Amino acid sequence: MVSDHQLIRSKNVCVIGAGPSGLVAARELRKEGHSVVVFEQNHDVGGQWLYSPNVEDEDPLVKNNIVKVHSSIYESLRLTSPREIMGFTDFPFVVKRNRDMRRFPGHKELWLYLKDFSEWFGLREMIRFKTRVEYVGMLDYGEFGKDLKWVVRSKPNYKADEKVVEEVFDAVVVATGHYSHPRLPSIKGMDAWKRKQMHSHIYRTPQPFRDEVVVVVGNSLSGQDISMELVEMAKEVHLSSKSLDITEGLSKVISKHHKLHLRPQIESLVEDGRVTFVDGSWVIADTILYCTGYSYSFPFLDTKGIVVVDDDRVGPLYEHTFPPSLAPSLSFVGIPRKLIGFPFFESQAKWIAQLLSGKTTLPSWDDMMQSIKDFYHSRDAAGLPKQNTHDIASFEYCDKYGDHIGFPHLEEWRKGLCLSALVNADANLESYRDSWDDHRLLQEAHQSPHFTQHKSQAFSTL
Repeated sequence: MVSDHQLIRSKNVCVIGAGPSGLVAARELRKEGHSVVVFEQNHDVGGQWLYSPNVEDEDPLVKNNIVKVHSSIYESLRLTSPREIMGFTDFPFVVKRNRDMRRFPGHKELWLYLKDFSEWFGLREMIRFKTRVEYVGMLDYGEFGKDLKWVVRSKPNYKADEKVVEEVFDAVVVATGHYSHPRLPSIKGMDAWKRKQMHSHIYRTPQPFRDEVVVVVGNSLSGQDISMELVEMAKEVHLSSKSLDITEGLSKVISKHHKLHLRPQIESLVEDGRVTFVDGSWVIADTILYCTGYSYSFPFLDTKGIVVVDDDRVGPLYEHTFPPSLAPSLSFVGIPRKLIGFPFFESQAKWIAQLLSGKTTLPSWDDMMQSIKDFYHSRDAAGLPKQNTHDIASFEYCDKYGDHIGFPHLEEWRKGLCLSALVNADANLESYRDSWDDHRLLQEAHQSPHFTQHKSQAFSTL
């Protein structure tokens, strides 16, 4: 008789990226008995959270889609969610001595958390740093359901004369993030406008904009954050937004700062430096800063057209994770947006690891494709643009997703803290990170097993 242990298959798996999603994927794959190699183009873990101040060589608009700098984090960036909700389920993001002890800490604190995570679970030994993946393709694509093999070509990116290394893996997990490739609007006159234009991907500090008239395009969190920072340094800041129906918090900020002006969408850019808006108003600007988001991009991935990115819809993907024709040997971690990221990435990683070991199975190809079709239809029916396909914004979806593998549902305190931060940010944009009213939920969080079960020195708190 064959034991359960013998039925579990160990696979040779390549994970691309050592950011939050890649790290937790590596951990779950190894926990499930797989052999794992993580390729990371940078010198350390962290992905987006590994701050890079040197952006001189980056094209200001990255129109050629070739990104030299991975991180898009600016120097002053602080988390928009409280630290309590951010941690992986078995590794809370606790306050540590001699570090940034704020509830909404700066980006370096989250990077240090990821470093702690990788060291605590011994993940570094699986990672090949300073190694760029140049190509991922099928060895020979057969029929659905058969085991695929993947050719991965990588190159150490610190020596120009290094040779490309070619290896074969049973499975590939793509965990490259989605905050590196700028998404730009198409504006009349954009190509002819001679003054400075740049995407927030390379914004780091406000100093270069001293005494300038700056137009910030995009009323996202980063657009608001950067505008509030620039207003201290620039001559004028004009925040151009698709909708003039703004939050109470932004309205308070605009009424407080006489140099900050809300504008509608840009109509056109004129060669003499004018920026004209759809309401007929205009300003002469020194710089236009596009805070217009990011696109999904997998330039290394060759699936013979099976997986495509169409207006920021990566598909077809079953549950935002598996391309039905190539699953489970090809999977994606970290595609969904607008959710509590780390626990969700963890549930994705567990599902992938268990599918590869044979502990669990996917539905049929037909059922997966039908599920994708139904999902697309529901998004269209709700009037959501294609580019928002992967914006989840639903605790229920995260819980339902976890049910595939018995992953625990999000704790009520985690949901509550997330919602209270969003509500507070809407009302008090400038102060919500330092002034809050969720003490009951905070107490509940700290008394929950997520925090109390970890009393070891690794989590040494105050």
